[in-house]
Amino acid sequence: MKLIIFGASGLLGTRLVSEALLRGHEVTGVARGLDGLRERNRPIRTVAADATDPTSVAEVASGHDVALSAVTVHAQPEMLVDAARGLLDGLARAGVPRLIVAGGAGSLRVASGQRLMDTPDFHSEWEPEARAQADALAVYEAYTGPVEWSYVSPAALLEPGQRSGRYQLGDDELLFDESGRSRISMEDFAIAMLDEAENSRHVRRRFTAAH
Repeated sequence: MKLIIFGASGLLGTRLVSEALLRGHEVTGVARGLDGLRERNRPIRTVAADATDPTSVAEVASGHDVALSAVTVHAQPEMLVDAARGLLDGLARAGVPRLIVAGGAGSLRVASGQRLMDTPDFHSEWEPEARAQADALAVYEAYTGPVEWSYVSPAALLEPGQRSGRYQLGDDELLFDESGRSRISMEDFAIAMLDEAENSRHVRRRFTAAH
């Protein structure tokens, strides 16, 4: 497949690129600035684009089969809502039928029925981005256009680690491993996103992946 990956120069984005190349896909990596992509010397096409601008998205996305997004700006979490709108509109203009989005864990439900971000122990420094991710999810859920999106929430802890090839899937509830921890490596989260890109098992809905 021809894949276009937005946010390809970030921690998760570089792992999406690696996983896509490992599977033999043709990859275009997109970032606002290309230095981080060029320095990695990978066999991918690199382009600069703004995920919040539908025209910019459409210009670079035309001709691709599936788009994946690992877009985030930690200092400006509110841009995630604009990116949701920009990606959906731009991909529709470009005729790209499928979008897989790396979302947040904050809107997942815990045993009490609360969202994780509404629980007393949720870290305050994570709250702005968690709420922006929840607002972005609402944009996807309200969308009625042609792009078939999937929003993938990770476990509570998403960090660089090892590629084990193992993960479990859920819907809207926070998942835990056999030790009671909610976590997943970025490498295995990338596997879950690429599996969805190839198999389309969660079309127009959110799901979660964890160890």
